[in-house]
Amino acid sequence: MYLPPNFAETDETVLRALITAHPLGLLILTSPSGVLANPVPFLVSVTDGVTTLRAHLSKANEQWRHIGEGAEVLVVFQGFDSYVTPSWYVSKAEHGKVVPTWNYAMVQARGRASVHETADWLGRQVRDLTSRHEARRQTPWQVEDAPEKFVAAQLRGIVGIEIAPAQLTGKWKVSQNRSEADRRGVHAGLTADGDTEMADMVADYGGLTDR
Repeated sequence: MYLPPNFAETDETVLRALITAHPLGLLILTSPSGVLANPVPFLVSVTDGVTTLRAHLSKANEQWRHIGEGAEVLVVFQGFDSYVTPSWYVSKAEHGKVVPTWNYAMVQARGRASVHETADWLGRQVRDLTSRHEARRQTPWQVEDAPEKFVAAQLRGIVGIEIAPAQLTGKWKVSQNRSEADRRGVHAGLTADGDTEMADMVADYGGLTDR
């Protein structure tokens, strides 16, 4: 990933927070048949300072076989993103030498993964993933709500993957390369458009503490 130094985010707490908020990662690897990419919901955790990603795939999905054979994987997590019009830049009125761009936050995890096929591991994975995303519902659905034999059959149709990334890279491109006046213009424009998430990131990373 092209990563100018002023766009780099290195705090793993921040990177894990983005993954938690945007857990559908694009799982990518190369195989003899070409590049494979599949969107997969992940869980992220940290133990003794080591970040771990967990997910599962259908057994019909060939990606897991290549993972089991030692293929390196790349997982891309896309956070908030927004179009930025040059009309928001104060510098547009000064010299006009401005162009449109796109702001975004992204995390890439790279490394080798392990495959899990035991019922215990898969059962824990499915329950943890379900609990994570059902928690905000008034009446959360639980795996136990489905018939036991049905659940067992479903577990036999999936495999788990676990990644302790050798490299975890964050890119927060949120107008840090613009002047303070332009950053304030972008913040005001995003706020007026109702894009509060990106406006907050522009303010936080742009040092607009008096907004």
